[in-house]
Amino acid sequence: MESNIKLITDDGLRLDGRALNEMRPIKIQTGVVEKADGSAYIEWGANKIIAAVYVREAYPKHAQNIDRAIVKARYNMSGYSVEERKRPGPDRRTMEISKVITEALESTIVLEKLPRAEVDVFIQVLEADAGTRIASLTTASVAVADAGVPMRDLVVGCTAGKADGKMVLDLSKDEDNFGEADIPMAILPRTKKIVLLQLDGKVSQEEFDEATSMMMNAIPRISEIQRNALMSKYNVEEGE
Repeated sequence: MESNIKLITDDGLRLDGRALNEMRPIKIQTGVVEKADGSAYIEWGANKIIAAVYVREAYPKHAQNIDRAIVKARYNMSGYSVEERKRPGPDRRTMEISKVITEALESTIVLEKLPRAEVDVFIQVLEADAGTRIASLTTASVAVADAGVPMRDLVVGCTAGKADGKMVLDLSKDEDNFGEADIPMAILPRTKKIVLLQLDGKVSQEEFDEATSMMMNAIPRISEIQRNALMSKYNVEEGE
């Protein structure tokens, strides 16, 4: 979307004061839904998102896979999560995001360890501020781990994009709305396997390489926040 809004100031900073390669603050907390098998809450910038995981025998029985688990992620935005009130219920965007999150989680869950089971992941966006699909996937991965579901690795997501002709890390709302490109990506850190990669807009090969490099450099920091959130819960439980 083209706009006359200046997204990079004359001193090379973004409108929120960040450097081009600087992320917004991230905070993750686990065990926030008492009756869920696993849960997590994330604040990423002004995004506020909660994920809850339930592991059960798939029903009806004819829907079961006798060799592996079925994963179903459901992404939903609260009507009050954006400035213009969102209509309740799924739309094309929420269904698309639910699908890509499901596929990303399937790539890391050891599905054959849970034959006949269904892993339901419910994601609720309480406040939206750009990058909700990546923030949702990042916290959903923590919630799945919190549920004790066997995983090869945590899924870690990040975004980069183009604003005022510059490549920037972790797009803000204005950069998402008025910038030239948005590139969400998610990987499994141990193997560097990419499990989600999308592009909205136009970038050159050099710009794309710069964006992916920025995200690859940021992902270890996000992964550490995920792992610290999981460890802090169990450290508290051990101390009780």
